[in-house]
Amino acid sequence: MPHAVTDNCIRCKYMDCVEVCPVNSFYAGETMLVISPDECIDCGVCVPECPAQAIVPDTDLGEASHWLELNRKFASLWPNIVAKGQPPHDADVWSGVPNKLAEHFSPNPGDG
Repeated sequence: MPHAVTDNCIRCKYMDCVEVCPVNSFYAGETMLVISPDECIDCGVCVPECPAQAIVPDTDLGEASHWLELNRKFASLWPNIVAKGQPPHDADVWSGVPNKLAEHFSPNPGDG
């Protein structure tokens, strides 16, 4: 049961989760991170490290299971990230803002 990054990572992209992942399953987009569900070992160490509380196990996704598929799709397109980078200067402003996917998600790759 892999984990998935959800809506609250968009425009926050804190990256604290990256440094604790034992299998380097995070991938960087321009506005968010995703987890490769094919690489995630479901250890859960990333969950408490995320200041935005944007990481959930796929069993908690319910109706939002599209997040698992979004994570799978973009993990195959974006560069792998193995070290924490600098979060956006306005990350705290965006944390907790609902429904960011439609207007603030970018399919463009970020820095790996």
